[in-house]
Amino acid sequence: MAHNVGQAGMLELLNESKMRPVHYRLWLLSTGGTLFDGFSIFMLGVTLPLIIPRFQISPTVTGLIGAALVLGAVAGAVIGGPAADRLGRKTLYLIDMALLTAAAALSAIAWHAIAVLSFQFLIGVALGIDFPVSASYVSEFMPREKRGRMLVATITFQAVGMVIAAILALAILRVIHSELVWRYFYTCLAVSAAIFFLLRLWLPESARWYMSKGRNDKAAEVIASILPEQKPALEKLVAEAGSEVHYVAKIAPGRKPLGMWALFTPTYLRRTILASGPWFLMDIATYGVGLFTPMILAAMHFSSDASKSAAVLGRVDADFSVAQGSGIMDAFLLVGFLIGLYVVPRFGRMRMQIVGFIGMTGGMLILAIATVLTQGASHHVPLVFAGFILFNLLMNMGPNSTTFTLPAELFPTHVRASGSGFAAASGKVGATLGIFFLPLIKASFGVTAVLCVVAVVSALGFVVTLAFSEETGEVSLEELHKTSST
Repeated sequence: MAHNVGQAGMLELLNESKMRPVHYRLWLLSTGGTLFDGFSIFMLGVTLPLIIPRFQISPTVTGLIGAALVLGAVAGAVIGGPAADRLGRKTLYLIDMALLTAAAALSAIAWHAIAVLSFQFLIGVALGIDFPVSASYVSEFMPREKRGRMLVATITFQAVGMVIAAILALAILRVIHSELVWRYFYTCLAVSAAIFFLLRLWLPESARWYMSKGRNDKAAEVIASILPEQKPALEKLVAEAGSEVHYVAKIAPGRKPLGMWALFTPTYLRRTILASGPWFLMDIATYGVGLFTPMILAAMHFSSDASKSAAVLGRVDADFSVAQGSGIMDAFLLVGFLIGLYVVPRFGRMRMQIVGFIGMTGGMLILAIATVLTQGASHHVPLVFAGFILFNLLMNMGPNSTTFTLPAELFPTHVRASGSGFAAASGKVGATLGIFFLPLIKASFGVTAVLCVVAVVSALGFVVTLAFSEETGEVSLEELHKTSST
């Protein structure tokens, strides 16, 4: 396609602008999905011990309830990604928060195990939609030099959500001594999601998405709202741009718009594997360990309180003790992400993803060793903490940051959300497998077997990353997709 000077000028303004308060506002409102993802994972982890005896839930149904959250996210990501490419980023932003508000409110009044399972699935659908949309939206708005850091900052809010959920759960459990306390957890989620929905009403649509539809006048309006001093220049640029569709991809434009099929062509297949394979493997580990950290800690007798029977402590007090331990562990997820904000842009996506998978493997092996030492893990608490901390730190310094970042950079605007959606869905499939099968492995073979499986999966993530490695760096999104002839 011929070079359009007007479109190139508009993109140059976006790419080379300095970070402004408006950039941070757009980014902050884009963190809703990752924030509530972490919140939901933690809350379900501390809710399960309370609802299992109330609804007399079997281990299999327990696994299904946990799996429903991420299985819903698979459906949401697969649907949401292509829908965002077709209908726009903002439209899907509003749909997912409206759905999350409704699903969380219904979870708060759930009356049966099947109701809990169904509403967890709907929460997952909403979160699954948000992941590819937020990655695409942030990558398309941020200045070139800050894109990587702001993408990592977006997924960082997954850990922020876990930490907020831990603080909130501990506060509620201190005040409300009832096995129905979990209903308050989901009421808080519903109210928070409703607030995000209202605030997102004022978000602009992505300028790059407008340009991909030939609506360059609307794109210029959006850019002018961010860079008002450039309005005169934008008026000239949009006149030159006309109504031409902006198209930059390694596949030549055809009669039909570029669709999800492009992800599986020889041109983009390697990138599709790089975007989805490590995410699939990482989420087996991340969600399996993250969701069941309270149960793993209880099984290891993390504290003397958690090891006492419910008849002595009461289920709520026991849940408080384990939630406290889980919150301490999850705080290191946030620390890892904060380190990732610095190291990922500085040392590169691929290097940190490789280092992260190695650290995850080491952390799980340390935990496995703690469980087989004399007298068990309850007598080796420092080793247990060291294993969890190493796993959480290195995971979020590396793969949990980079797997979210890469799809938004590896695919062109026409299929950016679709590519991000497929990668996110692959991750959630891995999460579903981890959440469903790891408890069954624990029931049949013990905690040590679970930890060894996670270590092997983490090592496979290292292998796949190494085999398909491709660095994106801080060049413009368009530069990453130009063919040699453009």
